[in-house]
Amino acid sequence: MQKILNNYDKENIFAKILRSEIPCSKVYEDKYALAFNDINPQSEIHILVIPKGEYISFNDFSDKASSEEINSFFKTVRKVAKQVGIDTSGYRIISNHGPDSHQEVPHFHVHILGGNPLGTLLVKGGK
Repeated sequence: MQKILNNYDKENIFAKILRSEIPCSKVYEDKYALAFNDINPQSEIHILVIPKGEYISFNDFSDKASSEEINSFFKTVRKVAKQVGIDTSGYRIISNHGPDSHQEVPHFHVHILGGNPLGTLLVKGGK
């Protein structure tokens, strides 16, 4: 079983996006967060929101980020959903933490999914 990382990997893809080493299709940006379209969308609208700080996971973010960063980050998630017009039709927010959740990038991030009916959240047994 894969272990949860304890040290931030400065070479992860989101760190490279934040340093403008890799381009992204930016949707929104402010002092604390960047939102961009997912390159492999799982719904009509699939946006990733990442904090600009070096946080590995939700636990890391909630333990180490300032109250201002946390508040601003989650307000950004709401702003982005409204900006892309899914705030009234509905959307899903997903954040994976650790190997059992299939967290692929070791940088805390939230997926905003919407723009079409999403179906059930999980398949029984995780398959």
